[in-house]
Amino acid sequence: MNAHANSASAAKVARARVTSTRAGLASHLGLRESLFASPDERRLATRVEEGLVTVESRLAEQLSFTDAIADATARYLFEAGGKRVRPALALLTAQLGDGNTEGVIAAAQAIELTHLASLYHDDVMDEAELRRGVPSAHVVWSNSVAILTGDLLFARAARLLAGLGEAVSRLQSDTFERLCLGQLHETIGPQPGDDPIEHYLQVISDKTGSLIAAAAHMGVLLSNAPREFEAAMMEYGEKIGVAFQLVDDVIDLSDGDTGKNPGTDIRAGVVTLPMLYLRREAEADKDAAALLERLLRGADTDPDTPLPDFDSAIAELRDHAVTQRVVEEARRWAAGGVAALSPLPQGPVKRALTVFAENLVSRSA
Repeated sequence: MNAHANSASAAKVARARVTSTRAGLASHLGLRESLFASPDERRLATRVEEGLVTVESRLAEQLSFTDAIADATARYLFEAGGKRVRPALALLTAQLGDGNTEGVIAAAQAIELTHLASLYHDDVMDEAELRRGVPSAHVVWSNSVAILTGDLLFARAARLLAGLGEAVSRLQSDTFERLCLGQLHETIGPQPGDDPIEHYLQVISDKTGSLIAAAAHMGVLLSNAPREFEAAMMEYGEKIGVAFQLVDDVIDLSDGDTGKNPGTDIRAGVVTLPMLYLRREAEADKDAAALLERLLRGADTDPDTPLPDFDSAIAELRDHAVTQRVVEEARRWAAGGVAALSPLPQGPVKRALTVFAENLVSRSA
């Protein structure tokens, strides 16, 4: 198959994934279709969706390397799905300037490749069995193959951004540094004198907030939008990124359609905010201490081993006051993100960003 045919095939797949402009943008950012009712809003949705189709097709082309193994491993998690939240945010914030410039399209691809790369690495370090409803890459191949695949994706992302100027290169390197520091600090845990909850919030700010902030920032930076929007987008992205991860901590306890069993992260020994809050409460509350003990008995066990008491303990944690506190914390971070939007003009972009932040805390997957 020649290059033209490959490109046409990739574009066809991309269009199949985003078949309706309003429904597509709504699904990527968790918005209601009714948000795009006015002509201005429909035009915004159309521009972003056109950008997403281009990004999706070019991502498929970017995930082609020098041999069949590299192609298979690199495409594995990409083809497993994903909401493409980060590219959608970059394209959305770009509408504050010149829209879908070639630089914005390249940056949106690079951000998604960076996100994908981090998933390959995270699953190795967390020993996660599933990702996006399929066996994790290290389970299918090996730890070494998964790590090297992530490295390939990081390299491809860097190549995409290489010609976009010093400011973009600095933003990309700063973001990559924060991703690594976040993973390092998560791995070694809080040090003596550190507050575990503050440590955790910094970890997720680095691991999740930094990349979402970079996506929102690059959309503005590469579309020639007013410079005064850049700091606002960085703060917005950082705060909704933290909110996003806190909601993930709650979703880990869910028995809904998430592609994972309830309590997967806790069973794998991954730190979550509900567990940190429960640990703190267990210092003075016997019932909380008993629940914590039951949960810890299920940690670091074979995920295929039935543990009825652990499952019932997860259900109790899901309904516990500490989990509601996590939801409230997520709402505070999301509200902070909305407040950061104050420099933006009133219009469909600001409205979409506001509703996206507000809807974060109600998502279930």
